[in-house]
Amino acid sequence: MKHNIKTILSALLLIIAWSCGEEKKQVEKFVRPVKYQVVGFLGGEKVRTFSGTAQTEKIIKLSFRNNGIITEFNIKLGQKVSKGDLMAKLDNVQARLAYEQSLTDLNSAASQMNTAKLSLNRVRSLYEKGSSALSDFEAAKNSYKTAQESYESAKRGVAIRQDQIRYGYLYAPEDGIIAAINTEIDENVSSGQTVATLNAGTDMEIALGIPESVINAVKVGMQVNVAFASLPDKTFKATVTEAAPAVDANTATYPVTVAVISPSEEIKSGMAAGVTFDFGDNKTTKKELVVPAHAVGEDSEGRFVYVINEAENQTNVSKQKITIGVLTSEGFEIKSGLSVGQKIATAGLQTLLDGQEVRLQ
Repeated sequence: MKHNIKTILSALLLIIAWSCGEEKKQVEKFVRPVKYQVVGFLGGEKVRTFSGTAQTEKIIKLSFRNNGIITEFNIKLGQKVSKGDLMAKLDNVQARLAYEQSLTDLNSAASQMNTAKLSLNRVRSLYEKGSSALSDFEAAKNSYKTAQESYESAKRGVAIRQDQIRYGYLYAPEDGIIAAINTEIDENVSSGQTVATLNAGTDMEIALGIPESVINAVKVGMQVNVAFASLPDKTFKATVTEAAPAVDANTATYPVTVAVISPSEEIKSGMAAGVTFDFGDNKTTKKELVVPAHAVGEDSEGRFVYVINEAENQTNVSKQKITIGVLTSEGFEIKSGLSVGQKIATAGLQTLLDGQEVRLQ
């Protein structure tokens, strides 16, 4: 008997729960999400911000002009250096051997030149006395000239070998700060291999990529604003200094460089920056409202948009007749029916109804 009562109670509870669920389902209603846009003036959407990276205007890749093993390394990350400071040195074994050989060659060439000169003087004396033929005198002159040329060549060889030794010393070419280190002491490096990076400039630049849709509006000398995420509430004026005519294959954007006009010491190389461009025509006094072309519908009564009405507890749309002007790159100019600041639906016009409740997306 008790078992039957428990079974009946369980069944009743399930029925009640199912009924409540059905009740909730009936109460719940679907509120359509809509995308919207605020009505603004023509040209108002031409302010664009692009991401970039701060860097000094002069970045030098330090490298040796010779091969060898680094035996002295006076470079530290963030180190301030002055022009002429010795940064690193190679063992220079091969260069020193070559220099010593060049000195030997120079001494040999000098000895040969002296011998040729003595021979020439002797033959000249004999020729003047008539005891030697003209051909012997000419041969002696040619031998001395050849010896002279060999001596001059050996001297140039010594100078070149001295330069090779000097190429084993790395000096700071400018005042600056070490921004990166690529090698260490006892490492075998080759000519031209980057040892470290020196930020030598005092001015600060922002390197960024601009998409092809707006690159033609970017001009050298154009004024822009720069903001840094790490420096909140601070904005800096800058000028476009470079605009590449060809796209970067790696980023599919056009490289652009802007120079910060009055940089702060707080701006560090490598900081992320936001560069804001105003592509609007500031000389234009015409104020025309504009809405996206896809936000405008048409029925038997003419053109319309769905205006979004926001209340405390509900948001709905209302069908609003409008008069349009010309079609621009930003959309239709609006002659009447709307005012600046109103919100309009920009998608799904065919499924919206006048007075329908919606949810902004």
